[in-house]
Amino acid sequence: MHCPALPDGFDLTDPDLLHHRVPLPEFAGLRAAEPVRWIPQPHGLAGFDDDGYWAVTRHADVKYVSTHPEIFSSYLNTAIIRFNEHIERDAIDAQRLILLNMDPPEHTRVRQIVQRGFTPRSIRALEERLRARARAIVEGARARSGPFDFVTEVACELPLQAIAELIGVPQEDRSKIFDWSNKMIAYDDPEYAITEEVGAQSATEIIAYAMNMAAERKRCPAHDIVTTLVAAEDEGNLSSDEFGFFVLMLAVAGNETTRNAITHGMHAFLTHPDQWELFKRERPASAAEEIVRWATPVNAFQRTATQDTELGGSRIRKGDRVGLFYASANHDPDVFTDPDAFDITRDPNPHLGFGGGGPHFCLGKSLAVLEIDLIFTALADAMPGLKLAGDPRRLRSAWINGVKELPVSAD
Repeated sequence: MHCPALPDGFDLTDPDLLHHRVPLPEFAGLRAAEPVRWIPQPHGLAGFDDDGYWAVTRHADVKYVSTHPEIFSSYLNTAIIRFNEHIERDAIDAQRLILLNMDPPEHTRVRQIVQRGFTPRSIRALEERLRARARAIVEGARARSGPFDFVTEVACELPLQAIAELIGVPQEDRSKIFDWSNKMIAYDDPEYAITEEVGAQSATEIIAYAMNMAAERKRCPAHDIVTTLVAAEDEGNLSSDEFGFFVLMLAVAGNETTRNAITHGMHAFLTHPDQWELFKRERPASAAEEIVRWATPVNAFQRTATQDTELGGSRIRKGDRVGLFYASANHDPDVFTDPDAFDITRDPNPHLGFGGGGPHFCLGKSLAVLEIDLIFTALADAMPGLKLAGDPRRLRSAWINGVKELPVSAD
């Protein structure tokens, strides 16, 4: 059965599409008529030796794929659903060293080590410092005269500073991480004029920077998370290479995603003024989770079938790529009442903005929720009259739901 809402040739990973909008109407049609749908592509378009992928759009099916890594692998073709068509296979395979692209048992081993840095105690230890940083960021923005870009002045700063606090990157180096991570994911956006080669070089720069940090801590241990991960002798540790790739993942998973959640959240508040008034008045603890559901900063990741299987009424062959469309899952009316409403009191809120569960559930969820809570609390305190000063400009990307610029002004 073909979904009437999806014209022939329509590709849910087309960066030109996501440059303008998230295809929520098409997702709704797919969920209702063909929840696991084959999406054809010209051979090799996404950088893989194939002719398309299966689009998984229902909440239950996204969760099933996410929690069965023995059937749906992150390692075989990585979790990135679309690369540049000119990418070499060796460059794809090199990304298997990133935690995001591992399968158990290797994923289990590495995750057990790196999660030491994300314990509740570790996050609580950061809270007061990040609260002060959030206030300083907002005060700095308030001091500007006239309209300003919310992305660069507010949204990008706290995630960068949080990563710097977490792993001990000197604050003066945070702009390097920002620049490198931007270049890594912006190869689909012509405004940045970033080539695959520049993106690869930026990834190399991050890895080298982190490896140097790891080598220094092994020579001279300190009381910080880097030492805990690379120099501790109990329960194993990360090699310098592994730590380098861990920081590479943090630069995107802990920086780009949280920055975009904050940006989309601000836009949602300013286009739903009743919710902004509610937040300013009551500060509900449920707000951050609804912001992530609404934003869904990662539109899609992928898995590759390790065997012939069936999902959502479709027969999937061994070797087929399977796209997990989190934005669609987060608007599934079988799970969410009035899913197209932005409701910061929504509770429970079983969204998949942090992944669908399983081994790749977001390691830094608690840190991201804390950052979102802190920055919007600071904004509500210091800039309650914030207003839109223009339309958001979206990132052209195949899988990131990103915003490059959000003009705002304060009263």
